Amino acid sequence: MKISAKSREFFKRFSVFDLIVIAIVAALGIAIKPVIVPLVHILTGPLFIPGGAIAGGFYMMWIVIGAGLVGKRGAATLIAVVQAILVIAIGVIGTHGIMSIITYIAPGIAVELFLLAARQRGDNVFSCFFAVMVANVTGTVLSNFVFFKLPVVPLILTIAAGALSGGLGGLLAYIVIRSIKKLNINSFKPFNRNDNKKQN
Repeated sequence: MKISAKSREFFKRFSVFDLIVIAIVAALGIAIKPVIVPLVHILTGPLFIPGGAIAGGFYMMWIVIGAGLVGKRGAATLIAVVQAILVIAIGVIGTHGIMSIITYIAPGIAVELFLLAARQRGDNVFSCFFAVMVANVTGTVLSNFVFFKLPVVPLILTIAAGALSGGLGGLLAYIVIRSIKKLNINSFKPFNRNDNKKQN
């Protein structure tokens, strides 16, 4: 299957190092979900609040971590696409079958649109806080629309819980991004020979 010129141009903006970061954070976001969700369900079950709304902030944050570390447009969407493919392929907890294409990719697109509108790159506390919040609220609303179909009041409470969880996840994402950037691991030359070129 031939890759279109637009697709080639899209991937050219990412170095090999960028793609490695994207793959790692996408995998970490999927790997942490089976650990976080059951623990959260213990607390949210009696309240009849979908556990994913609370847990979401702590696995949606990986989309923003990746976007913040890579610092290029399209990174958040690409991470979300990789996650959707992983979930469908290996069938881990949280899979929505073919609907995973929508429920996993939409939060990444939401992060992308927020960062674009705010003219941010996901590398400060403001953008991280609100980017994860936007991602988690998007995922919460979509999950409700596709699966739960909660009444209005429980839905509002669930969205509020998702926003709070997303904000907390965003703060944690910022701490992770700042800590990793202090290590300056992206200065490893063999992976970043093109990084001095004009950023997209």
